[in-house]
Amino acid sequence: MVRLRVRYRIRFAKAGLLRWTSHRDLARLWERIVRRADLKLSMTEGFHPKPRIGFPSALALGVNGLDEVVELELAERMPVAELFDRLVDDDQPGLTIKSVKRLPDGFGKAQLLRSDYVITIPPQADIAAAEREITQLKSQDTVSFERKKKIVTVDAAMQIPRIEIVDGQLHLSLAASDSASLRPGDVLDLIQACDWIENGALINRTRVVLQKEFETDDPDAIATVQSNPTNIPTTQQQPT
Repeated sequence: MVRLRVRYRIRFAKAGLLRWTSHRDLARLWERIVRRADLKLSMTEGFHPKPRIGFPSALALGVNGLDEVVELELAERMPVAELFDRLVDDDQPGLTIKSVKRLPDGFGKAQLLRSDYVITIPPQADIAAAEREITQLKSQDTVSFERKKKIVTVDAAMQIPRIEIVDGQLHLSLAASDSASLRPGDVLDLIQACDWIENGALINRTRVVLQKEFETDDPDAIATVQSNPTNIPTTQQQPT
């Protein structure tokens, strides 16, 4: 017997106090949301079946995710508008459903191409000094950083396709890599701005860019929220 498996790609925002939720707890949260929405999840085979819920990229603790991606496999075919409404109706604090797409059979799973960030700059930061460090960073062929107590060296231009200060905020793009990938904190270290976070800077991942997007105008395959884009938070909200 062939079991029905229908995959949906969901873009969502995770902000406020929810940014202090770990990736593992976020996955569990999505399981609870799906079950509360009375959806039939597709499960893996074996002695310990698990729901088929996948993320192309984990979000670091304390980082706002304004356009994240999760993929769900359901054991039922549901109109995307109905699925969208059920997820929105859960009204989880800090979680905003932005779009739902039903992927065609055989469409590949989401794979990360790059992550775009906007990092707020604390008022006491020396922006001119940061600009000089950024210029120097752009002139380097390679950069080195520490990962798991080892020094890793990567191609600077490939891993950091964009870094610039615009309107008092640091705009940063980091490419995915099969080996160790740079993180926003690594880049702050490279531009001598490691004290920004403790002085109130906030890291926002504004976009998860995938290697292959599913583009469609079919209203039966996509449902989106009709509202203004998610605003970039500028102040930290600490857990109580």
